[in-house]
Amino acid sequence: MNVIAFNGSPHVDGVIAKGISLIQRELEKAYISVEVVHVGSKNIRGCIDCHQCRSSNTGHCIFQDGGVNEAIDKLRTADGIILGSPAYYGGIAGTFKSFLDRLFFAGPNMPFKVGATVVSLRRTGGIAAFHQLNNYFSISGIMITPTIYWNVIHGNSVPETLEDQEGQQIMEMQGRNMAWLIKAVAAAKESVPLPPPITDRNKTNFIH
Repeated sequence: MNVIAFNGSPHVDGVIAKGISLIQRELEKAYISVEVVHVGSKNIRGCIDCHQCRSSNTGHCIFQDGGVNEAIDKLRTADGIILGSPAYYGGIAGTFKSFLDRLFFAGPNMPFKVGATVVSLRRTGGIAAFHQLNNYFSISGIMITPTIYWNVIHGNSVPETLEDQEGQQIMEMQGRNMAWLIKAVAAAKESVPLPPPITDRNKTNFIH
């Protein structure tokens, strides 16, 4: 079993990396491997809605920058996904949004994979960023790991984050709950068949 974690912070060893590491530690205790992919410092263009990823049937974005297609390939066999971003003006970091828009639009179907989030912030804006990350999960059929509070951790630096004991506890709980959920899904698949996917979606535009 394996999980792919995407660090959307510009800082490879910052607060988001610390939050991910707390989840990772709990997952690895449960013998679930974790690969961390740092994307927040890359130069990544946004999705241009060209639909080439779908019309070409390649399952890849037509643009080759930012490691998007490599991430798509990793997610095909992953059991879980972690998304981590600092709060920028009450939302996720811009580079990370460009990455995620292309990843989830061009990427594989992911129903019943397990997702977890990490948001870092100095003071406020974390809830909006938290919801923004979870939007990618909910539209993709990914099950969101439950915790006891919103998945935000405070601090401008790792030493400051170490003072946020509640935030650290939330991350650790996410790791334990994520491990349980991944194993529960795997066990369920052996005895309960997954519901059939919708092959012909009713997509309605709100026009007359």
